Amino acid sequence: MTSAWSRRTFLATSAALTAAGGGALLLATPGAAASAAEDDPYAALRTTWSALILGEGFSPTAEPFKSRLADLGTKASQWLETMDPAEGSLWPDAVFADPDPDTDAESYVFSGRMADSFVRLNTMAQAYRQQGTGLTGNTGLRDAVLTGLEHLNTQVYNDGQTRYGNWYSWQIGAPQALLDACVLMYDAIAPERLARYCAAVDHFVPDSAVASYTGTSTGANRVDLCRVLALRGVVGGSPAKIALARDALSPVFPLVTKGDGLYADGSFIQHTTVPYTGSYGSVMLGGLGLLFALLKGTTWEVTDPKRQVVFDAVENAWAPFLFNGLVMDSVAGRAISRGEVDDHRRGHPILASIVLLGRGASDAENARWRALVKGWAQRDYYSPPLSNPSLGLTALARIKSVLDDTSLTPVPEPDGHRLFPDMARATHRRPGWAASLSMADRRITYYEVGNGENLRGWHTGSGMLSWWGDTFANGQYSDAFWPTVDPYRLPGTTASRKVLADGAGGDWGVALPDVNWVGGVTDKKRAAVGQYLKGLSSTLMAKKSWFFLDDTVVCLGAGIHGRDGAAVETTVDNRNLGPTGNAPFTVDGSGALAALRAGEVDAAAGIRQLLEAEAARAGGVRVLPGRFMVIQQAMGVPYGRGAAAQELLASFVEEMKAGGFVADALKRHGIEGASVAPAA
Repeated sequence: MTSAWSRRTFLATSAALTAAGGGALLLATPGAAASAAEDDPYAALRTTWSALILGEGFSPTAEPFKSRLADLGTKASQWLETMDPAEGSLWPDAVFADPDPDTDAESYVFSGRMADSFVRLNTMAQAYRQQGTGLTGNTGLRDAVLTGLEHLNTQVYNDGQTRYGNWYSWQIGAPQALLDACVLMYDAIAPERLARYCAAVDHFVPDSAVASYTGTSTGANRVDLCRVLALRGVVGGSPAKIALARDALSPVFPLVTKGDGLYADGSFIQHTTVPYTGSYGSVMLGGLGLLFALLKGTTWEVTDPKRQVVFDAVENAWAPFLFNGLVMDSVAGRAISRGEVDDHRRGHPILASIVLLGRGASDAENARWRALVKGWAQRDYYSPPLSNPSLGLTALARIKSVLDDTSLTPVPEPDGHRLFPDMARATHRRPGWAASLSMADRRITYYEVGNGENLRGWHTGSGMLSWWGDTFANGQYSDAFWPTVDPYRLPGTTASRKVLADGAGGDWGVALPDVNWVGGVTDKKRAAVGQYLKGLSSTLMAKKSWFFLDDTVVCLGAGIHGRDGAAVETTVDNRNLGPTGNAPFTVDGSGALAALRAGEVDAAAGIRQLLEAEAARAGGVRVLPGRFMVIQQAMGVPYGRGAAAQELLASFVEEMKAGGFVADALKRHGIEGASVAPAA
């Protein structure tokens, strides 16, 4: 193993190289070097892949690209400045050396940091290659990337290393970022180094990784593995690897009747039991679009006729769950717990992937899909795609090309009902609104928890009913809904109040109710849907029915009971109060308190401050003492920081409460009726 550079030596060398190089320079396209002669198919593939991951057809001086490129440069500068090669790490905050390597939660953290180190290097490589980053052609940045790749190879990602932690980090996360960086920096990397990097990929992602369509080599994961194999072939000049990647895609295409994949009814399953159209399905769609585009017109073009199944699925599987640019949470699995990426930010990459997939489809399909995407993107008033900070440059460019295409007439939202019995889901669309229903049965899990995510998604499959208006409430589940909602009171659900442990039922969707009576019947306009509900880790039993009509969803329940003494509740709805906390609550189109005064309802419930203010303003009602629920606030630190960080955070919270900071903040913002929590 080579000795690690000191940070002082690394920075001094980088500075010297930068000075010697005379600053920024214009970059040669990978096809310009001697190794990229016109008859070199791998040089052509590198050129194609560079365009696919860097983006094309946009001006680096026009917004939103100018700002995004500047942000890319800022991020790369941050990684350059803080890079400090040492034993077991490339950055001080990303130690990957595992003192006790195995597959426990701590090892998952270490392997994740290893993969993230490659992602940072790939970010730096993109800033070097992209115009408008302020670091274009910067030799110091170039040499930092080369140093980082070599350091990670000698330290951890090599053909003599035994993997630890999460398999994904070694087989998908790290090699994808490594190979992307190798393509972008190809002309600067010595052949001997490229050979070692390819040997490392071969070690962790051998041909046997796609030998059988089972385990972690199905659906979206299989597509990701094929991407690794294809790029390994491109970087290492191996026609056999590229052919293997192409051929290993074929098991993804046919419709399935069990397990992972696409179903005839439009369902998409990953992890055997989890509806995942909006998360893993998005990854699969994007990965296929990239590989189809990479190999098109080459010796290795994907020609399997069954790929038409994927093209048909654009409108059969993905479109039903897209609404005004968002993708419905009912098919996002544990991704709903990732607060920084909401339903809109998950939906936008799907739009971009559909545009890319169109390059490999028929002219008619391509035109139709582009018109669909234009409609979704234009209608997303809550979170416009071109303002999505998490959307990459390539996706931005693809969506903007559609929005700027004056030949396209936006396709409106579809009208009608869709049942997805193979994943216990339903969508209902009528003029002006849309709804989605999530259920569970002996084939489809209550919810998925894994990698410490979605620990309290227990009841998301217990008849959760979500809905949106065409011009209102599109941020209902986007504006911090999941971090703040009571997990026992999800909209539309019937649930036991029995206290459940985080991750109750087990990881990776293993918790399945022992029921068959889940499904419905539809004439494609209206539907009758039913669920025999058995509670997760409780004695709750119920029979739920939904009638999806022209302007109404009628929700019924019968035989609702439990035998363990825990209360059972049915939550009609649970609405987001909006950024100012004063969104009105209406009943049949009237304000809730107006309906109460008119005798249309017997009681109304809500945030105490709002009710007290309304009662004082208009009179005629009184607010009962006590409370039926408490809205708690919390702070957190990234997973894996350890007990010391948790203790420091707890101490800080107590100090802010005791010192009057919280009380002053409530007063400063005019929040009345809220109290500071007592000392812990």
